[in-house]
Amino acid sequence: MKFFSAAALVASFALISLAPAQMRPASGNVVTPDSSIERSTDIGMRAHTNIHVFLPTKPMKEVKPFGAPYSGYSYETPESLACVYGLVKTVTGCTPSAANTNPTGGSKMIAIVDAYDAPNAAKDLAAFSTQFGLPAANFQTVYASGKKPGYDAGWEFEESLDVQWSHAMAPGAQIVLVEAASSSFTDLMTAEDMASKMVNAAGGGEVTNSWGGSELSGETSNDSHFVKANVVFFASAGDGPGTIWPSTSPNVVAAGGTTVRRTPSTGVFLSEYPWDSAGGGVSAFEARPSYQSSISSLVGNFRGVPDLSFDSDPITGVWVHDTNAGG
Repeated sequence: MKFFSAAALVASFALISLAPAQMRPASGNVVTPDSSIERSTDIGMRAHTNIHVFLPTKPMKEVKPFGAPYSGYSYETPESLACVYGLVKTVTGCTPSAANTNPTGGSKMIAIVDAYDAPNAAKDLAAFSTQFGLPAANFQTVYASGKKPGYDAGWEFEESLDVQWSHAMAPGAQIVLVEAASSSFTDLMTAEDMASKMVNAAGGGEVTNSWGGSELSGETSNDSHFVKANVVFFASAGDGPGTIWPSTSPNVVAAGGTTVRRTPSTGVFLSEYPWDSAGGGVSAFEARPSYQSSISSLVGNFRGVPDLSFDSDPITGVWVHDTNAGG
């Protein structure tokens, strides 16, 4: 069983956060999967994931459920973040070792749109739920093209993060992973439309998108994919300076990234600050929506992002289980 600290956005939940100050492995590396690197040939054609993974170089001693899967590490658990964000009755410090109450909310559907196939999504979600004392998930995977997509390791890890933390923060919700045939925007929009139809038919809920790409002048023509009755759309603001689409669309809630700051020796929660590598800014093409009129002095005539944020720094990140990660 492999658990890792990851950064990316489960674009359904959030708050705000900078400078890491918490327990961490003595040595290790932050790995950026190839899927999270945008190349010039990708712009306007293919989306990239927004994920970084911290891989310790020293062996970690596995502990029994429940709680953090390895002793001596302060990476966030469902219980600790539920405590920090006030989703449960708080305990002093909200430390991963002391916080022991999981969220209990969630009643409708959360559809997660990602590219390519995550073959072990259900099995890894079950292991994650067992580790942290979460109820069994109401989970399914659907293929937007009608057949199983190919495999990409970086996108698979993104899917593991998105699925597991959607369930962690809203364990009562039905979780649907909608897999696009590829990372092309054409295929992702096909998956987006399927996801929103499913959520609408289920009585409402959210569609979350932890991917994006550099803005282009024609992006506004695709904003209509993020409009559906009884559906709230979320999109990641990215893991680098500047803005990316679809988070800049006025039809989505743009989710940014934070750093959770804890006392190194005890893991006690201190504060939360904007993550210095998180995306954000003012769109070059999307007009300011009416709901941002009150901040027109900050954003001018264009859409500002993000709207909210969540712990995303890989040094202060969350535990994710992925059977295939790390080799």
